[in-house]
Amino acid sequence: MYKDDKLTDKWWKNAVIYQIYPKSFKDTNGDGIGDIPGIIEKIPYLKSLGVDGLWISPLYLSPQVDNGYDITDYRMIDPMFGTNEEMYALIHEAHAAGIKIIMDFVANHTSDQALWFQESRKSKTNFFSDFYIWKDPKPDGSEPNNWGSNFGGSAWTFDAGRQQYYLHYYAAEQPDLNWENETVRQYIYDMMRFWKSKGVDGWRMDVVTSISKNLDFPDNDRDLVTSNQQNGPRMHEFIHEMNQEVLTPCDMMSVGESPAAKASDAHLLVSPEREELDMIFTFEHMHIDRKQGDINGRWALQNRDLVSLKRILSDWQMALRDNGWNALYFENHDRARVISRWGNDTTYRYECATAFATVLHGLQGTPYIYQGEEIGMVNADYDLSDYNDIELHGNYDHYVRRKQSISHDEFMRAAYKVSRDHARTPMQWSNDKNAGFSDGKPWLKINPRFSEINAKADMASERSIFKYYQTLIQLRKNNKIFLEGSYELLFPDDEHLFIYKRTLHGETWLIVANLSETMIDSPFENEKAEMMITNMGRRTLSEQLRPYEAFIARV
Repeated sequence: MYKDDKLTDKWWKNAVIYQIYPKSFKDTNGDGIGDIPGIIEKIPYLKSLGVDGLWISPLYLSPQVDNGYDITDYRMIDPMFGTNEEMYALIHEAHAAGIKIIMDFVANHTSDQALWFQESRKSKTNFFSDFYIWKDPKPDGSEPNNWGSNFGGSAWTFDAGRQQYYLHYYAAEQPDLNWENETVRQYIYDMMRFWKSKGVDGWRMDVVTSISKNLDFPDNDRDLVTSNQQNGPRMHEFIHEMNQEVLTPCDMMSVGESPAAKASDAHLLVSPEREELDMIFTFEHMHIDRKQGDINGRWALQNRDLVSLKRILSDWQMALRDNGWNALYFENHDRARVISRWGNDTTYRYECATAFATVLHGLQGTPYIYQGEEIGMVNADYDLSDYNDIELHGNYDHYVRRKQSISHDEFMRAAYKVSRDHARTPMQWSNDKNAGFSDGKPWLKINPRFSEINAKADMASERSIFKYYQTLIQLRKNNKIFLEGSYELLFPDDEHLFIYKRTLHGETWLIVANLSETMIDSPFENEKAEMMITNMGRRTLSEQLRPYEAFIARV
């Protein structure tokens, strides 16, 4: 049982949350960019899926250098998406449908076009001068240290006006805020209260574990790496303050992006006694196909390691069992399509999509569905010039052109697996023009498989991934074993099967998935079992498991 014996005291504990990337969700005015009226139009679709909350990626005023994660004004909706009044209407319509709204809060940085930064760069003595992190050059005029940007190159850019460098963990157009400045923090908390007053129910916090910096600014072991960016000395203090100023008094749900968190230290962010965050997104399980320590970072790939995936997810289940809450995901706006990355998106697309869903939704925690995941959308292998993502192009320039540590072909093979743009291709609603996303030219190319893979076709199919998600979501909501049951991983070293059990009040359910293209003998004898959900029709517990077959059984 949860330590405070109140597993249902918070709505998000028994919820399923759906992430919308608004630029790619639904366009209603023909400009090729998704908009707020498009989200409102699809509320019945989201309601029928059974989700309880919508996490909406940034809609704020932005130059869109990093697709909205570079914010000019936290309180203003960007005209490309609509108006503030339309956003308020979306909140109202979602609430009327019983759906909560979670906004995306970019805590670490703003756009360089934000008024705060435009004023800050004017002088070293004005009101906004220390809203950001400025440092003098070294005597030779070079950067203050060797820290790297996530988008390639140095994390420092020289500003001719101030004759100083400013820090940016991401693009040069995304200067990092100075959280040491109490006024900065209070301005941010006031912005959060503003959106609470409009009805917003919670926050997803972008790289929130980066907000505190080591003010000694020591060099990293290697040039232009990003190992300095997480868990700074005052991080917990700042997050706790935010909790006390806004999250607790305003009763707002929080889920923080925490790239460096491990199961062993996650409780420091999510244990209720610490009063910081409700959940965090770990990156650990998303690195099971990455060559650890390689100089080419996320572009150095290997085959996925299922044994590691099982170990990592199990570690998190056990570590937070009585000391926090898990946020469960395989896909989001920064992650490629899981069935293309770790599975088979052609021969076994339906089986693969439903198998990964079964594994994820059987765990304890709050599952997150990324738009298109519920219909089995797949990666889109474009030419380099067709990709939009600043991270991909910045890293290509850094690793292929400048360092020459990876070839063009090797980089593109990795990009076909993990580029962020795979998740950002427009939502495929139908086999009509532009997949029913827009009447105009879409901002990013439509996935060429849209005529085969779209919501209309999937919902009409006898093997509907959408309908499987509907059933899975309802199964979770109607059975407390998912909320409260204990967790035990079975066959941890098996390289094909992901099997675990959930137990509550003497009752045991098995969650079983064959995450391979091989027929596998069942590890179970002729035990009696009631199949609660299967992705391949009727079966017994002892039958062979077909490729990507998955089921949940009460035994």
